[in-house]
Amino acid sequence: MNRHGDGVARWMVAGWLAGVVVGRAQALAERRVPEIEVTAVRVPMELASTPASVVTIAGDVLTVERSAATFPEAMASVPSVLPQRTANGQGSPFLRGFTGFRTLLLVDGIRLNHAAMREGPNQYWATVDLLSLRAVETVLGPGSVLYGSDAIGGTVQALTADPPNAPGAVGGRLYGRAASAQRSQIVRAEAAARPEESVGVHVGFTLKDIGDIEGGRSVGRQLHTGYDEWAADGKVALRLGEDADLTIGHQSVRQDDVWRTHRTIYGITWKGLQQGTDSYLFYDQARDLTWARLSLREAAPTLSRLTATVYRHWQGEDEYRMKEDGARSRQGFDLVTWGAGLQFESEALGGRWVYGLDASRDSVDSYSHKLTADGSVTSRALQGPVADDATYDLIGVYVQPVWGGEREAWQLVPGVRYTHVRLDAERVQHPVTGERMSLEHDWDAVVGSLHGSLSLDPNRRAWIFGGVSQGFRAPNLSDMTRFDIARSGEQEVPVDELDPERYVSAEVGLRWRADRLRGQLAAYRTWINGMIVRAPTGRVVEQGLIEVTKNNAGDGWIHGVEALGEWDVIEHWMLRAMGAWMDGEVEGYPTSQSTRVREPVSRLLPPTGELALRVQLGRWWAEAAVRGAAKADNLAASDRRDTQRIPPGGTPGWVIGTVRAGARIWREIEAAVAVENITDEDYRIHGSGINEPGRNVVLTFNARF
Repeated sequence: MNRHGDGVARWMVAGWLAGVVVGRAQALAERRVPEIEVTAVRVPMELASTPASVVTIAGDVLTVERSAATFPEAMASVPSVLPQRTANGQGSPFLRGFTGFRTLLLVDGIRLNHAAMREGPNQYWATVDLLSLRAVETVLGPGSVLYGSDAIGGTVQALTADPPNAPGAVGGRLYGRAASAQRSQIVRAEAAARPEESVGVHVGFTLKDIGDIEGGRSVGRQLHTGYDEWAADGKVALRLGEDADLTIGHQSVRQDDVWRTHRTIYGITWKGLQQGTDSYLFYDQARDLTWARLSLREAAPTLSRLTATVYRHWQGEDEYRMKEDGARSRQGFDLVTWGAGLQFESEALGGRWVYGLDASRDSVDSYSHKLTADGSVTSRALQGPVADDATYDLIGVYVQPVWGGEREAWQLVPGVRYTHVRLDAERVQHPVTGERMSLEHDWDAVVGSLHGSLSLDPNRRAWIFGGVSQGFRAPNLSDMTRFDIARSGEQEVPVDELDPERYVSAEVGLRWRADRLRGQLAAYRTWINGMIVRAPTGRVVEQGLIEVTKNNAGDGWIHGVEALGEWDVIEHWMLRAMGAWMDGEVEGYPTSQSTRVREPVSRLLPPTGELALRVQLGRWWAEAAVRGAAKADNLAASDRRDTQRIPPGGTPGWVIGTVRAGARIWREIEAAVAVENITDEDYRIHGSGINEPGRNVVLTFNARF
């Protein structure tokens, strides 16, 4: 093992020793980790007794103390998460070995996932403005019983800021962030008020100017990694009566000129990486979400709460490309989702019951144009990256009782969901003839789960938890109709028959919370049945690309161990540790031949660890942290072929050090400075399309008034 791997091993040992003792972290201050978690069981529950692996981090901790710039970066300190970045501004975290459409992202309970979302890393998580959030909750493992299709590796919920509660309250926020190696400036302004008890308002606006990343000591400037972004959000809270509340919210995000540099001639050649051949390849991304939620308490004698939600979510994507021969193209889609949900909470049969239904329809218009040098359209294809004139319907019904509770020494949480899915694609290009065809499919799925927790001491400070969950993912428009470049050297074409993917996951864990020790240790295994994988058709198409289709050939498994914990060593001093290890295999087609073999899961998280020492002295705090990963050389054949992102032999291991310090200057005014990657290392997160910044000085300022 090289010197990076040796360093990782040393820090991993230290991290695991701390992690095994204290397990998963729950922070010292109330604002660092809220005591109540809502995503794991759909209702508020004390974090200590929640029967699942959950990590909750407050928004200010992420943006001020850890100086994260994008939502995917918020996942970096969550165990069993690989925060992959295809491009600067396009992050797609892997959760317990899964990413893309096999992980589910919620914004205040509303699905960000859509029918055009593709396999593997994609850019959609980066369209959530981290600065608009009050907290991020991550539930690891399948969540299909509560949230339906896609929730395989985990479910992440972005919880947006709320208006103030106190009548007559008026306030706001100013935030600024500047970073040297990221060559970026980010500003945020907010205003909030509750002029009277029945009305509260919160609005915010974020502006980002992101420059080209400066890599480590040998990589230097990574050209065309900068981009521009703005985001706006608002929320109105109305109290309609003593037991009725109405919330109306909106988000808009726009990203311009986000390059996928690794596929262009500007890709770097670090450690043997191959440059792409495109002259340019960049995306414009846009998203508008508007929702309304009505909450009624004591709506009926047996109904403690009724929550009704309706929403409209528009997502737009435009890709601009120029090949090495000068051919220009533009493709993309407009996707509108209309959705609604009803959730009921009742006290019955000795338990707290959560049950409801949800439904959504995605309507997709897709296009692909060839262009002249001046941007004029020369030809129009039948479809864009996915089918044109298509719809995708999801309808689900679920029920979950919670027996026991925080006042008991145990909890038992079973659950079941039925889901119906319908796909209707009117304009699909036949992969052989090029003629127009259409597809119609229906799928049904029933999944269940059983989780529980048991207190190990009379004071309920230590809990053992565990459970078994079924997960499923229905084929979407990307699975069935995608006509686009897939991985390096492959072109994906439509397919006329697929079945839902099926998963079963088991986990067991220990959570401990004492005066000086807090944390969690968990182990898990996920069995994979019928995962949709790419398979070669035997044809070689334009520019020598290997044509691939899809089938349900992927059977396999992933298992791992994860820990995250805190220890108050002495007064004012706290040690934080995180560690994760995983392994997995799945069947697939590693060559251009139609021969199925079992091989490592693509882009597996290498052994990863973090160790940090923090001191808090009144208004002042400081922290020194070391984070690293071992060499990622347990590669699938597709990883070995992906030479624009993964160096020959695998992604090198790395260790970086960071120091941070900050202070509450006056009342609610905070400032912090961080020096990240002190030794100016050249490194990248496994599977990413760019290297991470070299030595990076980050200044943050946060004022609430």
